[in-house]
Amino acid sequence: MSKIICSAAIRGAHKIVDMAEASYEEALKKYGPEHEVSFPNTAYFLPIIYSMLGAKVQKLGDMKDIFVECRKLLPAIVSDNIWLPYLAPALDAGMATYFAEEMYEAIRYLNEPNFYTKTEDPLPNNLWLGAADDVIFRKRGVEFVDGTAPGFAAIVGTPEDKAVASKIALELQEKNLYIFMHDQSKGKNMAELLVENGVQVGWNTRLVPFGKSYTSVVFAIGFACRVALAFGGVKPGDYKANLIYNKNRTFAFVMAFGPVCDEWYANAAGAINWGFPTISDYDIPQVLPTGICTYEHVVSQVPHDEIVQKAIEVRGLKVSVTKIDIPMSFGPAFEGERIRKDDLFMECGGGRTTGVEVLVSKEMDEVEDGKIILEGPDISDIKAGQNLPIAILVEVAGREMQSDFEPILERQFHHLINYVQGIMHIGQRNIMWIRIGKGAVEKGFSFKHIGKVLHGKLHQEFGAILDKVQVKIYTVQDKVDEVMALAKQVYTERDLRLGSMTDETEEVFYSCTLCQSFAPSHVCVITPERIGMCGAYNWLDGKASFQINPTGPNQPIPKGECTDPENGYFTGINEFVSQASRGAVTEVSCYSLMNNPMTACGCFEAIAAMLPQCNGIMVVNRDYMGMTPSGMKFTTLAGMAGGGMQTPGFMGVSKHFMTSPKLFLAEGGLKRMVWLPKMMKEEIKDKLIERCKAIGMPELYDMIATEEQGTTEAEILAFMKEKGHPALEMEAAMS
Repeated sequence: MSKIICSAAIRGAHKIVDMAEASYEEALKKYGPEHEVSFPNTAYFLPIIYSMLGAKVQKLGDMKDIFVECRKLLPAIVSDNIWLPYLAPALDAGMATYFAEEMYEAIRYLNEPNFYTKTEDPLPNNLWLGAADDVIFRKRGVEFVDGTAPGFAAIVGTPEDKAVASKIALELQEKNLYIFMHDQSKGKNMAELLVENGVQVGWNTRLVPFGKSYTSVVFAIGFACRVALAFGGVKPGDYKANLIYNKNRTFAFVMAFGPVCDEWYANAAGAINWGFPTISDYDIPQVLPTGICTYEHVVSQVPHDEIVQKAIEVRGLKVSVTKIDIPMSFGPAFEGERIRKDDLFMECGGGRTTGVEVLVSKEMDEVEDGKIILEGPDISDIKAGQNLPIAILVEVAGREMQSDFEPILERQFHHLINYVQGIMHIGQRNIMWIRIGKGAVEKGFSFKHIGKVLHGKLHQEFGAILDKVQVKIYTVQDKVDEVMALAKQVYTERDLRLGSMTDETEEVFYSCTLCQSFAPSHVCVITPERIGMCGAYNWLDGKASFQINPTGPNQPIPKGECTDPENGYFTGINEFVSQASRGAVTEVSCYSLMNNPMTACGCFEAIAAMLPQCNGIMVVNRDYMGMTPSGMKFTTLAGMAGGGMQTPGFMGVSKHFMTSPKLFLAEGGLKRMVWLPKMMKEEIKDKLIERCKAIGMPELYDMIATEEQGTTEAEILAFMKEKGHPALEMEAAMS
């Protein structure tokens, strides 16, 4: 290994350990040895130290032994007249660097509690996010295991030109990598340059500004260590297993811009321990022989237009991305992108216009692979603010295709359309909603590009069962209405496939975690009598999805013992939900609105809410825009029921669940229903009347109020008394 690099790394390590120890001594005098230290809201103590040494640094006094370990690891400063095998000493110096920097950053949290922002996304006055808390880690860390994110680029410094910085960031995003940003070059840092150039930074776009000094690199390396501990089965203190896991599974590298100081060299030496090489644009010595890293350890003087590809090559990362022929960038990095009001060009669906999406299977000779039809105005034909109806009809054929697979493929539309930069997709079926940003329009976005995305990605992800895919998109009302009629028929047939199955007849339920990108603690539990709250997945769909993709979002849940039939508590469900939510949700009732209700993301068809004065429950569907008796409109209620939270008295539900025998069973069932929007009541009329007859109260249908009877609790209560609603005589739902 280069003597120049190793000498600089060892010098830098000494400087960093000295700096951290001085900070420690000051903190010790100020706070005392019993003062607690941590990275806020994390369960891995100081993760590099914990994973490498097994040491739990919980108090300032715990750091003393770690500094002793740092001094043991630090080799002597390299003199000009002595030659040694430099690799091992440099790696030890790098490890000491990370231990010291991790303690330095923990002390920074004590001294400057507001130095890092406390939100998932950067604030206007504070770009720096600091250590990822456990909510973010649960949401993002699993992506390093399931292949959604193969690794990360730890960027130190920045190119001077903001356009170059943006281009490099975009290239890395397109490779599905996370970009962890640290420190500055000549007074400039990459995160600020990106923001200046109109680029959204934060966890949602995978452009993560960890910190404005080189010491924040420990947040990136610590994140990798936490992945190994949480998802790789690596035990604390098993440093060898952690290093090997990350070398083989986390395809990360350091990308350094501008002059490299001793402290940067020390951090680069530390990264090599994990098999993470350094690629630089600056004229520094190279370390080309293989050894700890898969290929070269340090590669320098790489032009900016080649640096991303060179980093991919040096790290040995095999990126497999089907090139989608659209003018916008495409990939999971854009799934969490929000299109806000100021950026909005137009909308389709979501109650603004009619919107529907459906996938159906056809015979082989009925589908022309790659055919994309657009009938109606395109984006280029309208002005900003002019919304259009939309119907997306995807027809597929394949020798292994089954009708049971249709809803699984259809549900992929949600994340695949979200993968398009500048496009936002919410919901599904006939409550879908698309928001199109001005930036996408400026790049030439066309509705046909949605067809190209769906054609290409469905082939890529489901090639084992699909041979042909054609996409038809309509933006004229009469054609949209035709597809809507077809879709409703398809949805009904899917729902009827459950037949006479009940929650008691089946021993296995299914999970759905498709929406954890929006709500990391949300786990939907699908049973024969309770389909997914989005309305898109029933029990058979979950089963079929698991058959297609055994490691996907729909996993079997052995229901276990039913400990409370009325509330719907099952031991197997609680165990699964606790694990899948990473401990955020430990108990879920399948049949109660008030007691540990099921969590939701934001894709629910409707929201149920308790009306205390009426001793009853109202349900409002997404399409209803008016006021409800709860005193809130749907959008406000969504904030109460969504986000992966459990809020007693508020819960996301599907329309189909409204006629399930398990509906609000713990609260007395359908007899507790007191208000529905007229449009929803009419939509489920036949099934609702049938259900009212089944419980021996055919008159109940007419006792359920709509907005025609009132939109306040007082008005609904008066109507209930006039009709003699059974909820008035029931036990109080809220004590």
